[in-house]
Amino acid sequence: MNQNIDFDSVSPNRTSSIMPEESVIKSSFLRALLVLLQASGAQLEEQSQLLLLSFDGFRWDYVNRVPTPNFRALMDEGVQVEHVENTYITKTYPNHYTLVTGLHAETHGIVANEMYDRIHNRSFSMDGPEVYNSWWWEEAVPLWVTNQKAGRKSGAAMWPGSDVAIGGFHPTHFLSYNASVPFETRVAQLIDWFLGPDAINFGMLYWEEPDESGHNLGPESPLMDVVIADIDEKLGFLRDKLKSTGLYEKVNLIVTSDHGMTQLSHDKIIELDTYVSRDLYTWIDKSPVVGILPKEGKLEEVYSSLKNANPNMVVYKKEEIPDHYHYKHNLRIMPLIVEVKEGWTVMQNRNESFMLGNHGYNNSLPSMHPVFVARGPAFRRDYTKAFMRSVDLYPLMCSILGLKPLPNNGSLSSVQDLLVETSTPMPLVPPIPREPSYAWAVGSLLGAALVIGFLLMFVQQVTQRQLRPMHLSNSEITQPLL
Repeated sequence: MNQNIDFDSVSPNRTSSIMPEESVIKSSFLRALLVLLQASGAQLEEQSQLLLLSFDGFRWDYVNRVPTPNFRALMDEGVQVEHVENTYITKTYPNHYTLVTGLHAETHGIVANEMYDRIHNRSFSMDGPEVYNSWWWEEAVPLWVTNQKAGRKSGAAMWPGSDVAIGGFHPTHFLSYNASVPFETRVAQLIDWFLGPDAINFGMLYWEEPDESGHNLGPESPLMDVVIADIDEKLGFLRDKLKSTGLYEKVNLIVTSDHGMTQLSHDKIIELDTYVSRDLYTWIDKSPVVGILPKEGKLEEVYSSLKNANPNMVVYKKEEIPDHYHYKHNLRIMPLIVEVKEGWTVMQNRNESFMLGNHGYNNSLPSMHPVFVARGPAFRRDYTKAFMRSVDLYPLMCSILGLKPLPNNGSLSSVQDLLVETSTPMPLVPPIPREPSYAWAVGSLLGAALVIGFLLMFVQQVTQRQLRPMHLSNSEITQPLL
C-alpha cells in the first residue's frame, strides 16, 4: 500500500465503491465483539467449582487393603496425601468443622461430640435437638457462609452443621440430616445443584460409612473389606454421574474424612469407678478422651485420685494440656480431661456398651489419620504428598474458589504444591457482600465498545471523504484497512 492518495481529486461516483470494505470491517469487529462476549461468558461459566466429600471414618490406609479402583483413578488423575494430621480430639463434629473453618477445636468451639457450657448451663449432643442451635456454632464462620457473602452459592448434602443457620446463613441449598437417605440420592441432589438455574460453585457431601461399621465390627475385622469395597463403588457412582453430566473435568473433587479408626479389646478397659466416686464429678463426652467436671470444690480430690491411677491413661488439668494439642483455650473444655492410650477404652464401669472400634485418640497416631485424594483442573496429576494438616485444607479450598480466607490455623504454602498454579491467586471477593461482581466484565465490554466505535467513526470519515478505490492484489485486500 505505497500509493499516494489525493483526497481532493476523488470523484463523487466513487463513494459507493468502499461500502463493501466498510461492511466487512463492521462485520469483522462485530465477530470480534462476539468472541469477547463469549470468552467473558466462558470465564464466568468456568468459575472454579469445588465438591468436598467426606466418608466418615475412612482411614488413610483403607485404600491399600482391598482393590479400590476409583480411589486409584483419582490418585492417577490428581493428588494423594498419605498422612493428614487431623485436629484434636479426633471425633466427628470437631473435625468436620475444622475442615470448613481451618481452625482447631479450641478456636471454632465444637470441641467434642458431647459438650457442656458451664457459664451458660447448656449441653450439646450430636444426637440431640440442641445440635440445631446456632449458638454452639457461631464461634467460627464456615466456608459456605464466606462463599455466599461473596455472591456465590453453596450446596450441602448432610454435612455436619450445614443444616444450622450459622450467622443467619444456611447454605443456598441443603438437605437436613437424615441418615436413611441413600448416598445415591444425596449425589443426585448435589449434581442438580451444580447444574440448576441457581447453580452452586461449592458443594459438600457427607456419608456415614465406614465409621458406623468400623465401630460395630472393628477395623481389623475381615468384614470391613466388604464395607471398604462398597465405599469405593459409591465413589465410582459419583464419578460416573459427574462424567455423564459433563461436570467431571470442571469440578474439583476432594475426597477425605474426619478421622480414622482403631481396634478395641475387652482386655483393655479402664473403669473410673475403681478409682473415684461418681458423686465427685460429672462425666462429659465419651472415651477415649473424657471431659471431667468436678463438683464444686472437688477438683483437687478428683485429680489426685485419677492422676496416677492407671498407666494406660493420662489426666490433665485444663491449664496443663500440652500446647500442641490446641485444646485448652475454650470454656467448653472441662477442668480435667482423661486421655487413654491407643486401643484402650475408659468407662465408668463395664456395664456400659462396648464398641469394637473407636476413634478420638491422639491426632499424632497414624490410625487416626483420614484419607485424602483430589483431582480436577486446579490439581496436579499423579502427585503424592507425604503429609499435611487438616487445618490446611481451608486455605487450599479458598484458593481454589478465589475467596479471601478468614483468619485460620492453616497454611496455604504448606499445601500449595498440590495445585497446578504455584502462585497465590488474587482473591475474587466482590466489594459488596452477598452481591456478585461483574465490574471486570463491564469494563472489558466498555473498552471493546470504545475501540469499535472509534474504528467505525474512522470508516465513516473516510467514506464521507469519498476515498478513491485502490487497485490492490487479492492478498492485500484481506488485510485490515489501517
